[in-house]
Amino acid sequence: PGGRLAEVIGPKKVFGYTLLIASIVTLFTPVTAYLSGYIGVIILRIVIGFMLGVTFPAMQPIASKWIPPKDRTKFVSNMMASSLGAAITLPISGLLIDYFNWESVFYVTGVLGLVWVAIWFLVMFDTPSQHPRITKTEREYLEKSIGVESTNRKPHKVPWVRLFTSKPVWAIIITHAASVFCYFTFVNQLPTYMKHVLGLDIKKNGVLSSFPYIGKYVMALITSYIADYVRGTGKMSTTSIRKFFTTFAVGLPGILMIAQVYLGNSTIWTVSIFTLALTLNGAVTAGYLGNGLDIAPNFSGTIFGMANTLSSIGGFVSTYIVADLTYQNETYERFQIVFWILAATYFVGALTYLLFGTGKLQDWNSSEDIIKKPLPDAELAEKEPLNKQTV
Repeated sequence: PGGRLAEVIGPKKVFGYTLLIASIVTLFTPVTAYLSGYIGVIILRIVIGFMLGVTFPAMQPIASKWIPPKDRTKFVSNMMASSLGAAITLPISGLLIDYFNWESVFYVTGVLGLVWVAIWFLVMFDTPSQHPRITKTEREYLEKSIGVESTNRKPHKVPWVRLFTSKPVWAIIITHAASVFCYFTFVNQLPTYMKHVLGLDIKKNGVLSSFPYIGKYVMALITSYIADYVRGTGKMSTTSIRKFFTTFAVGLPGILMIAQVYLGNSTIWTVSIFTLALTLNGAVTAGYLGNGLDIAPNFSGTIFGMANTLSSIGGFVSTYIVADLTYQNETYERFQIVFWILAATYFVGALTYLLFGTGKLQDWNSSEDIIKKPLPDAELAEKEPLNKQTV
């Protein structure tokens, strides 16, 4: 429900308070581990999961209020900063554990989270009209570019039947679930694979494991600029751009996982393949990741919340599958089965979006009271080339 909560009560509160709770819980994790053992830690990790599950869906309503249509792909690309965070956290965590103790990882990340939350509440506002420090010129530009939605605070009633029966919505959900299933497998299992199969120590493991996440963030930035530029020229439709980059970002890593099946007993090949796979996957920002803002900006948070829910379940399933396959048998041969599963999952996601994805604004995006009036230019943004728009 995180995306819908952000649409109803505003992303500032939803995003800010969930991160606040997650940071506090992180700080108390070591104490809980000593007092109640692994059961207490599991409970805290579940709480953190619930809190952080809100963050990505809450970003979509922010974009619908603050970011002009022609710049939304670039905004979504910065959601991949989470990959940059992973790239930084992995080696630092390894060093903290090596030089101090495992508890220090939770203390450092918890404090950093609290600092970030303080900054968030200071600078963030739900709409341009609410911001006390924004210039008049900037506010007028945003209101003109985005239309009535940049000032509208009243949440729209969700057309649940139309939403649940929409093929483009399910294309986003299924593709996201497939992509995140593979991503969670990388995050949770790559360090284990490097330690038990490739025999790398924790410091070197952390540094090498961080490479794919750096590549993913860089790719997200590059492809987002390319996508918005091409859209601006009017030479490709939004649908074509979204399908091209989704196939590129989700289909090609599937091929690389097949290569990993045969080359994964080499450290060089493993680091190269996973780095390239996650790097290519960063292009999802120019593909399906921001597609909810194309087809239904008023309900982009709800759509991404649905996608995130299913993908989170995929993360749990991923952990269970790998554990079942490799428990007390963490060998290259057992992990080869994991790589085949990842390849098949990537292919299913890419094919689903290729068949059912679209960049066209859906008619159920607007409530009846707005549909009776002419749609503002911003809501027609995906129906004509950007270079022909007046916004």
